[in-house]
Amino acid sequence: MSAPTTTTTEHSARQGYGGDPRSPLRVAVLGVGMMGQDHARRLAGLVNGAELVAVSDVDAARTDAVAAEFGVRAIHDPKAAIADPEVDALVIATPGFTHEDLVLLAIEAGKPVLCEKPLTTAPETSRRIVEAEAASGRRLVQVGFMRRFDAEYQQLRALIASGELGRPLFLHCAHRNATTPPNFSSEMLMLDSVVHEVDVVRYLTGEEVVAIRVLAPGSTSHAPEGLKDPQFVIMETESGTLVDVEIFVNTTFGYEVRTELVAERGSVQIGLGVGLVRHSAAGWGGSIPRDFKERFGAAYDTEVQRWVDAVRAGLGVDGPGVWDGYAAAAVCAAGVQSLRSGERVVVDLGARV
Repeated sequence: MSAPTTTTTEHSARQGYGGDPRSPLRVAVLGVGMMGQDHARRLAGLVNGAELVAVSDVDAARTDAVAAEFGVRAIHDPKAAIADPEVDALVIATPGFTHEDLVLLAIEAGKPVLCEKPLTTAPETSRRIVEAEAASGRRLVQVGFMRRFDAEYQQLRALIASGELGRPLFLHCAHRNATTPPNFSSEMLMLDSVVHEVDVVRYLTGEEVVAIRVLAPGSTSHAPEGLKDPQFVIMETESGTLVDVEIFVNTTFGYEVRTELVAERGSVQIGLGVGLVRHSAAGWGGSIPRDFKERFGAAYDTEVQRWVDAVRAGLGVDGPGVWDGYAAAAVCAAGVQSLRSGERVVVDLGARV
């Protein structure tokens, strides 16, 4: 029997980033604030198969300082970093409002991207990226929803998929931060924080979110003037699973992310600092992290390593892709609309590209 023919598109996809598979993936980090510097350290000293070759930021002084720290090139224009022939792939950790232009340029250049959440700040711009990647014929963009790489979330997803506890009825979520930066707005609780819960719901259940409502009780005395904190979010999935999220970003005491599944034949909790705690007919059976890097540090490490491995293997993505980023943006936009109106808002994703 003759070997199957390989199309040009298939060959291109398998070639991945076009580099020598025996050589490390040359990565530039765009945006070297807190998150970008964290990824730069990861790429410089922890991840196998990758080499940090450049950093870029619109803040020239910060770019130079971080470049000197890691002994790599400073490229002051992020767009120049994308076009640089010595850069194979990109980690984008710039502010969300810059993501559309940078990701579209990377797709045009055929360079794989790990883009920190959100993919973009609006569903319309995220949809444009979905369509651009589809037109390219290659999966090039992975979105930084790192909770998918956390061991407890992976355990919970596997348990739901097994059907052992029956159909999921409720997901109770809590997302708490100690403090927020001065410019944090009421809408950012949804766009920057609850966006993770939106993706988690889709990851755990395998379903889209079809409706959302956001309620705002009286704000904590620790919230800056005008900030609606905390908020209470209610989501509905396609099969009718109900999800509630308590988002509280000025607790003053630490960082907590908890999820409880209530299913037909039992319940499961994660995020308690003691691993998965299960309650069922068979029985049941810490400290509070200071910030998200402490709670999800291992998940970030796994996320970046698997992304590098996928790019080098010619797969481009091993985790959430552009549709996941678009779906999260659409749900969050509906959440902001609900925050302002107090009403339940239906989410319409349109046809899948």
